Amino acid sequence: MRLIDKQLNVPEKILKMKNFNDAFELVKLAVNSKFNMHRAGLSLILQGLPSRIGAYHILGSNVIVVNRTILNIIQQHKSIEEYNSYLFMVLVHEYLHSFGIIDELGVRQMTYDLCCSLLGIEHPASIMAKGDPSTLFPELNLLRGERFDEHFEVIKNFDKTTQSYIQ
Repeated sequence: MRLIDKQLNVPEKILKMKNFNDAFELVKLAVNSKFNMHRAGLSLILQGLPSRIGAYHILGSNVIVVNRTILNIIQQHKSIEEYNSYLFMVLVHEYLHSFGIIDELGVRQMTYDLCCSLLGIEHPASIMAKGDPSTLFPELNLLRGERFDEHFEVIKNFDKTTQSYIQ
């Protein structure tokens, strides 16, 4: 682990995340540290999605959509560390797509590399990034939703450190 990685103290910051903006600020810091990549002006939408979709980035847009059903199940039945680790991992993955990287396997590998280097291979985020979230949350395999919910929630104050020029 590089000195800068230790100074970031990502495992501790994951435990202290209180909301989506905290999570995304940490994601941006981690991605910039690992890959020297940064972009601004993203929006987050929570929506019920088919159970096989954890999240997605709309190519060419500034929107990340996260599966609200999966988030709710993990939040209700797992620890704060596990919930925050899932949120961190899925936001890293979709943030990387937002740079125009469309190679799914490449983004999965980048997400895994980032999680391992900043968190260690035994951290929940690294374990999920290596396989999929059902590795830690087998109950997700019981979900059978196959439709996109028509209702969605736009998260306010998401990516707020870069909103001053937009407002």
